[in-house]
Formats: sequence, C-alpha cells, structure tokens
Amino acid sequence: MRVITERQLAIVLGGLARTPRVVVGGNFATPWRALAVLDGTLARYRLFALNAQAGMPDREGVTLETPFVGPGMRGRSRLRYFPCRLSLVPALLSDVLPPDVVLVQTSAPSDGTVSLGTEVNVLPAAIEAARSRGGLVIAQLNPRVPYTYGDAVLPCDAVDYAIEAEAPLPSPPERPVAETSASIGDRVAALIGNGVTLQAGIGAVPDAVLAGLHRRRGLAVWSEMFSDGVLGLAKAGALDPGQPVTGSFAFGSADLYTWMDRNPDVRMLRTETVNDPAQIARRPRMTSVNGALQVDLLAQANATWVNGRVHSGFGGQTDFVVGALHSPGGQAIIALPSWHPEADVSTVVTRIDGPVTSFQHSFIVTEQGAAVIWGHDAPGQAEQVIDHAAHPSVREQLRAAGRSLGLVL
Repeated sequence: MRVITERQLAIVLGGLARTPRVVVGGNFATPWRALAVLDGTLARYRLFALNAQAGMPDREGVTLETPFVGPGMRGRSRLRYFPCRLSLVPALLSDVLPPDVVLVQTSAPSDGTVSLGTEVNVLPAAIEAARSRGGLVIAQLNPRVPYTYGDAVLPCDAVDYAIEAEAPLPSPPERPVAETSASIGDRVAALIGNGVTLQAGIGAVPDAVLAGLHRRRGLAVWSEMFSDGVLGLAKAGALDPGQPVTGSFAFGSADLYTWMDRNPDVRMLRTETVNDPAQIARRPRMTSVNGALQVDLLAQANATWVNGRVHSGFGGQTDFVVGALHSPGGQAIIALPSWHPEADVSTVVTRIDGPVTSFQHSFIVTEQGAAVIWGHDAPGQAEQVIDHAAHPSVREQLRAAGRSLGLVL
C-alpha cells in the first residue's frame, strides 16, 4: 500500500482506460473523499454501490449500478438495477460485473493490516475480482473507522494506493419509535424465546423488535446487518457471551462504532458466508425478522417495488427466509404496519402489484395481530392474513376478493 495525496490519486485515476466500473463501499461507510477525487477526474465511469446514501454523483457520464437501491440512487434516470439475492452479489461481481477499481474506507493501518470496519459486505469479493484482472484497490484511511475482526481485516499489500482523510462515520437520522411500530415490535418479540439466533432487517419495526427482547437470555446474532438494537441487547445482558455477534455490515450511532472497535465479541464476515442459506440453516433456532411494503392473501411479501418502480431490492430477505425455515426450530417473520399512513392504503392486498420478494413465511405480523402462515393450506393462510394481519376496514373487501380467487371458504 502506497499512501499518496489526493492530487497524486487523481493522476493515477487519470490513467484508466475506457469507461471503468468502480465498486464503492455503500451504506454509511462510503469513502466520500476518494469518490470525489474519482468523480472529478473521470468523465465517464460506472459506479456500483449497495444501499447508496445521499451524495452519490448524479451527472451525464456516470452510470449507477446496484442490486439494492438506496436513497442516493433511487429514482435516478441513469440507474441500472440488477435483481439479485445479496448472497449472490459476489458472484455477480466476479463474473458479470467485474470491477476495474474498488474504493473502500478503512481503519488506520495496524501491524501491516487495515480493517474494513463497519462495511465488509461484498467488498472482499470485489477486491479479489479487481485484483484478479489487474484492477486498482484504493483505500481512504480514516482513524475513526472501528477496527473490526473477521473478514474485515485486510493485509496492507491488498491495497494499491491510499489517501488519508479523517472524518466521523455518519449515522442514520434518529427517528422516534411510532406507536404502531412499537406495537408490532411487542407482538413479534412475543414469538421469540430464549436461546434464539436472530437476524433483523433494516427499519423501525426490526429495531422495535430488538428493544422488546432485553429480558431474553442466551440470544445469538447472525445477521447481514445490525445496528444499535444489538448494542442494546449486549448492554441488557441478553446475548450469549459464548457467541460472537456475527454480521456483514453495520451502521448506527457513534456509541455503536465505539463498541465495535477491537471488540472480540464482534465478527464481521463477507456476504457469501453470512447470507449463505446453508450457513443460516445451521444456526440454532434461527429467527429472521424482516419488513415488507405489501403482503397478499397468498402470504407473499413485496419489499422491493412501489407503484411499478423499484424502491430497494431483494437484499438478504430471501436468503434469511429460506435459511431460517430450514433451521431446526427456526422461523421466518414478516412484520409491517397494516396501513400505509402516507399513501393511506392497506398494506394487505389481494395480490401484490410487484415482483415477489419472499414467500412461505412462519408468521406475518402487523399491529392487528400475528397471522400464522406455516402449516396452513392456501385458504387457511388467506383467512389468517385477513383475520389477524389486515386492517379491520378492509377485511370484508379482502374476504370477497379471496372468495373470487377460491382462497376463502
């Protein structure tokens, strides 16, 4: 690894040929200074990121690519969305979308290594794919990045060039827990006992679920991402001290980042390990909790599309639903409000109006109740969804629609 100035980095990047593909760390770990140098140097390039946050380049000559759309790419005219399970994104990068440049943010060097900190995710696979074809790996060294263990640790010689740029890691905005989210969280928490292995997705409802588990004991975490909800479990003594918190990326408060720094009880692994359904199925009593935008009478969930346009992507929901259902004693839970307050529509519909993200869950939970899905026939599933998940104002309408489809007796 050669540490250079931003001006020198611009010279290096200026030597790239054609229209390179650049993979950059996403979520809340984007190396913004390195990306700014690249964007100011290259007239045309392809930019690949997962859950990109606000601030991504938006101009002629920049093609955005992602399998999971974040606010920094959502609605962009130059966006190429690649439907893909998160567990398969590393294969996508090694085969179909090989990178020419990888930009990462890391900790400061220590004993000949750096750490990817909060964002491991698909970056190890991207680095390997770039190096295998003579591409560049560029690090933004930031001493504020927590040094985490596992696949986060990179030898310095895996990085070609680095710039130094100290800055606090950003955090998602704090949002008060709505009464509906708290109610759903309580209902989901009631389905989770001691000694369970947890995966919780992104959003207010999964956060509320974790807040309701502080009195549980012997919990383990095997999750593609985690946030302050897991820190709360650790402080409450709910976690099994013999099981490290295992994740692939994390974001949250400054306290979370401090807790992660050189913490032997936190292990950050690459996506193809954490999201492998076979690995997930080996976790004892694996319980996945994920949100959705819609569910229907066939007990299918849409967490991807809104009004005929992609909103986010599959993410890891499909991986964890399948893995949890194959875990002995495992369960897959979809949790969402029964009513969308902004659109003023029911989130429980006859048939979802976009691609299916996941199906065959154990429970669908709203503030109205918990619909038991697993073990019921198709009409029984529909009845459960109507009676225990749907808003009372639409139950008769859904029942009539279900009869026309032969789903309600």
